[in-house]
Amino acid sequence: MSNPVAPIRVFWIRGQGLEEIEPAPSNWASPQEGFLWIGCTRSHFSEAHPTLLPALERLTGAALLDLHVSDLLNAQLASRHDETSDYDLLIFRRLGRGKKRTDAGRMETLPMRGGPPILQRIDTAAVGFAVFDRVLLTIHPDDGAVRDSYAARLLPAAPREADTRSAGARGVPADPRDATLRIISQIVDDYLELRGELSRQLEHWQNELLHPRSRFSNWSALLQARTTLHELQSSCEDQHSAVDRFAGGFEHRYADTAEDSHRVELLRVRAHDVLEHIERVMRHVTRLEHNIETAVQMHFAVQGHRTNDIMRTLTALTAIFLPLNLITGFFGMNFEFMPFIHNPAALAWTAAGMALVAVGTGLFFWRRRYLAQLPPP
Repeated sequence: MSNPVAPIRVFWIRGQGLEEIEPAPSNWASPQEGFLWIGCTRSHFSEAHPTLLPALERLTGAALLDLHVSDLLNAQLASRHDETSDYDLLIFRRLGRGKKRTDAGRMETLPMRGGPPILQRIDTAAVGFAVFDRVLLTIHPDDGAVRDSYAARLLPAAPREADTRSAGARGVPADPRDATLRIISQIVDDYLELRGELSRQLEHWQNELLHPRSRFSNWSALLQARTTLHELQSSCEDQHSAVDRFAGGFEHRYADTAEDSHRVELLRVRAHDVLEHIERVMRHVTRLEHNIETAVQMHFAVQGHRTNDIMRTLTALTAIFLPLNLITGFFGMNFEFMPFIHNPAALAWTAAGMALVAVGTGLFFWRRRYLAQLPPP
């Protein structure tokens, strides 16, 4: 039996180390060094935000706008970025688990996507980031998979004695914006891993579509795959735009000092790495869509070619038997006086003539390749 998901987890991240602290808002204190990461599930945030928001305002000296609170509660919001003078708001969609929740209030579970299991994994869910100078608030789906996975990677990576710059190099984020980009990078890595499974599934369908003897019938799953890839392409475009806008605001968030310039440079490098990974996913999805279109067109072209071969063969066979039907029809007329009708050798001569006509016509069509067989699979 799996352990229940913690509704909220709070981490104090600083250059000398990292530790998980008491999640009760009454125990939060503004950090003099490093920053706080508050990771909360969407359902818990929906129920407890009247208590969490005042504590967050006490920590940061700034209040979340009501519109941004609604955005954090909306599980179906597309990836986007918004900013105020006090914080950045970033919505980024992660890969889901085959089901969605419409909002944190109703917690209504939608039916799973049809088709193979790989298509069910492409359902996405929104992760919200409110990025302050000393506090990072993240709102996750109720499974908390991204939060717990990154926390599990972060805890062993915390150095015991290091400055802020070396901590960032060794895996501990230096500030909330660095942590945001690292979490997003982990989300994008899940999309990168998805490419191999998608390619294998679509390659299987392509082989079925192009097999000469196959009778492909899984059209509903194939159409669902095309729709899903289109949705994934659109989602990646929104992700790219959101991260690009988020990275564009780094300069005015930091003072013009040598240390801050170096930090901005590192953030830009990390943001460009995330953007490049998103672009790789987009290019791969575009290539898969093109491959599906090409395979479907080739499938119907092959089917049309097979139909033409079958019709040509049937036409040739009909042409072979047409003179034979004429001969049998001629000698089958009910006249009293007909040539060879009473000749004992008439049957043999007629059968030989019919065989000669059939063989001659067949050889003619064979030389013209009207009776060519389909190549073996």
